[in-house]
Amino acid sequence: MQTKLLQILACPKCLSELSCTATATDRNMGGEIEEGTLKCLGCKKEFPIVAGIPRFVEAENYGSSFGYQWNRFRADQIDSLNGTRLSEKRFYAETNWTAEWLRGKWILDVGSGAGRFLDVASQLDCQVVGVDISNAADAARATLGDRKNVHLVQGSIFDLPFRSEAFDGCYCIGVIQHTPDPSRALTSLPRILSAGGRLAVTIYERKPWTLFNMKYLIRPITKRLNERFLLRGIQVLMPLLFALTEVLFRIPYLGRVFSFTIPVANYVNEPDLTFRQRYRWAVLDTFDMLSPQYDQPQKQEACVLALLSGGLDRVERLNNPGLNLVGEKMIYDDDASTESSEKSNSSCSS
Repeated sequence: MQTKLLQILACPKCLSELSCTATATDRNMGGEIEEGTLKCLGCKKEFPIVAGIPRFVEAENYGSSFGYQWNRFRADQIDSLNGTRLSEKRFYAETNWTAEWLRGKWILDVGSGAGRFLDVASQLDCQVVGVDISNAADAARATLGDRKNVHLVQGSIFDLPFRSEAFDGCYCIGVIQHTPDPSRALTSLPRILSAGGRLAVTIYERKPWTLFNMKYLIRPITKRLNERFLLRGIQVLMPLLFALTEVLFRIPYLGRVFSFTIPVANYVNEPDLTFRQRYRWAVLDTFDMLSPQYDQPQKQEACVLALLSGGLDRVERLNNPGLNLVGEKMIYDDDASTESSEKSNSSCSS
């Protein structure tokens, strides 16, 4: 953990400032804190820093399957490692941001996973913070930990461990539906945005036929299976399922019906992936469909209402797959002369 992260961290319960005591640092990483303790100056609660990441949640939680998933498939969806620009294209399309706007900003990635979008944003001159409830944060650090503008935190979307108005931008792509309370999760996001700050979320959309998708019919069983057992089962069946869907998913018109009724993620129409990559992604995203504890598609009206009640002043929908919403916090007259976020000085003792 870099000490500059203390500028925006706060107690997730009372939002008070945190003090830091470092017990181990890494000189090869410029003195980053590897082990230590964060203590709330308000409620006095303590939080550990383990393997360079501040931890604000218990190790085992509803997102544990994602931690297992992303530590097993750490590099597969990272553009800088897989030779594609798929994550980059999706990032800019679903945030509606530009590289020029991002420069100099503090950006939060909520539900950062293995860091596929952190990889994109961190290639620009901005500070990017990834927060994930699972130990997927360890996978992201293994890949992106040498980038000085990347900061990783293990914490909950419901109790974000950051000061109010700490960020200029926040995105949350493919995460909200996997929380136990999607409306509350959405409502929690605007607090951390500064005046004029931008928010982008992409959520599975609920339509009249959505819950008849085969994955939702078998998930009551698969989500209760041991993660290792489920992944192994998918790996054993995938040679047959992949070959089958290679044919069925390509049939004009009927292909969409088969993709709805066969719970396998085979991206037959993705030319940027090699055959081997498509097979790996099929295993990865089929596990991603069947393993999460929660998968609750949402309706647009409820999501917009949650964002507005949380503090956004404007919300609109982008024409992208899924329910892709973007919004802003208004800059009011009494905030006009204020910088987007004031980062106060903090210190760390060792």
